[in-house]
Amino acid sequence: MKISATIITLNEEKNIGACLESLDFADEIVVVDSGSTDRTKEICLAHPCVIYHEHHWEGFGRQKNVAAEIASHDWIFNIDADEQVSADLRRSISSVDVTIFTGFKVARENYFGNRRIKHCGWYPDYNLRLYNKKMGRFSEREVHESVNCQGPVGTLAGNLLHYSYDGISDFIGRINRYTSLSAVEMVNSGKKPGAGSMLFRPFYTFFRMYILKGGFLEGYAGLVLSLLFAQYTFLKYAKARELAKGIF
Repeated sequence: MKISATIITLNEEKNIGACLESLDFADEIVVVDSGSTDRTKEICLAHPCVIYHEHHWEGFGRQKNVAAEIASHDWIFNIDADEQVSADLRRSISSVDVTIFTGFKVARENYFGNRRIKHCGWYPDYNLRLYNKKMGRFSEREVHESVNCQGPVGTLAGNLLHYSYDGISDFIGRINRYTSLSAVEMVNSGKKPGAGSMLFRPFYTFFRMYILKGGFLEGYAGLVLSLLFAQYTFLKYAKARELAKGIF
């Protein structure tokens, strides 16, 4: 089985080198960039297996489908630039049985700064990442896209290492874009959240992450993450209400 690894990028010079190094099992690596102004392109083109393609931004799901369409092989392993394939996962990918399954889920090992987070709902955080593009494709959502795959789906051993946020400042710097995309998607789907959603959903987000998902076991890091995601939830619903109804 030949595999095409696919990555979408925008100014990922900090992460892309380590990501590419972890993809030594792939027969080719397709990078779709949406206008990087840093060294992302230079780093990618220095790698012997990379096919580099520039494409204007159309949303997370669409960009990933564009990468799969460019890929030469049917089996796609999709990875984000801030992720790396562990040694155990590489071995697991090399021994998959493609006669039974049309896709495979992978457990993500998520990090906040240098700390691995095992609670808060952050592990195992299964994502479908290895799939036959004849049988599956990404939902073309603005954000929080996922692969919709026809047929049976298996689970791979080993973790996908995800270095999600450098810390609090990095999280805050990124949530403005993600909450705006989520708000647009929510309104476009016909939802018109009321004031109750702005009040109660952030509280439930905190309760679920910190209490139900064991965030308190992470100590200070679990408290910070639960509060940050409560803020994320508030902003998402507040922005959706502003778009749908206006709030001033």
